[in-house]
Amino acid sequence: MSSSDGPSAADQQLIDHAMRHGLTVTAKQLAIWRRAGLLLANVHGGGLGRGKGSTSSPPPESFDLVLALARRAGRGKRPADLALLLFADGLPVPEPTVRAAFRAAVNAIAIPGHYDGSGASQDLDQHLDNLADRLAETGQTVTLVPARARRIDERIAAALGEPPEELVKLDWNAGPPQLTPQAAALSAVSTTLGGSVSLQEIGDLVRAMNPTMAAHPIASLIETTQRDVPDAASRIFADDGSLTVIPDGDLRDLLRDLAETAPLEDLAVGWRTAMEVRAWALDLCERVESELDAGQLAEAALEWLCGRHLMSGLSVIETLRDRRWSPSKGALSALTLLFLCDRLAVIDGLVPDCQWHVLEMPGVLPPPVRKLIMGKATS
Repeated sequence: MSSSDGPSAADQQLIDHAMRHGLTVTAKQLAIWRRAGLLLANVHGGGLGRGKGSTSSPPPESFDLVLALARRAGRGKRPADLALLLFADGLPVPEPTVRAAFRAAVNAIAIPGHYDGSGASQDLDQHLDNLADRLAETGQTVTLVPARARRIDERIAAALGEPPEELVKLDWNAGPPQLTPQAAALSAVSTTLGGSVSLQEIGDLVRAMNPTMAAHPIASLIETTQRDVPDAASRIFADDGSLTVIPDGDLRDLLRDLAETAPLEDLAVGWRTAMEVRAWALDLCERVESELDAGQLAEAALEWLCGRHLMSGLSVIETLRDRRWSPSKGALSALTLLFLCDRLAVIDGLVPDCQWHVLEMPGVLPPPVRKLIMGKATS
């Protein structure tokens, strides 16, 4: 610790270490970082004898952390964000601080009406009824298709013209209700707090997120899965069509549990995958826009079209929604991906003959997510 006489000998080692790397660190900064859990306390050694006090030294990992903190820390930088960024860089941030930062990312999920998910089912139903009225009054919605994605969809549709009749015929469940932005907002809250989502709701969402498409064969396939494969479906779907592999209750609790119990290595892999997905999505947008500008639709446009109804397309939409990305959003994406892997493992146990090779098909998953899932499946 520092004193009125200046920094301790141990802190002076860290200050000198930073100075040798062209960085300025003060004893006050070291104290602030320790209070935030970003830096461990100095390790006390043996006594000096004859009332001369005791010795202390910085933990070995503190030297690299001090350099990283000196480079990244600054006015307005939240400790939780710093913890996530340093952890992502492979630096030895104290484990309790890392897990607290991931939990904080889940806690940042805003639920209108401040419902905490702790009430009985009728309380949740009442909350959702009140929320529906509030959304209708205020006009609050979610952005189903961000402007950039909508422009790309419209340009591709104009270039290709009407879809083939064969494709239109594959949408054999035509005429389901369209999901409005207000209804999508309500459905998102309901799923988060209740933990259940039906196949019809998923199909409605797919259709609503592809408003320029004249046919939605993938949405139709989703909506009729329970009818077409009843034996397998009975293991993972309830009678009302909801997924039984997603436990009832507040999904945020499940993500918090992952933040608390997942190995740090898994959290790091989840974070890295989330960043790779974001980079892939933005790159795909740029590539398909370049093809449209050149008047020649090629590989990027095909990749876009293959994914617009599937998980890879949803990842693009989610990336474009997050115009102001933050480390907290990266942590939430990482936990969501780990949750997806966990649920797929549950499904694999219930339906071991599932056709997992489908995940290898173009557009089904973003390439980084496919790599993550396959790596988990073979580990």
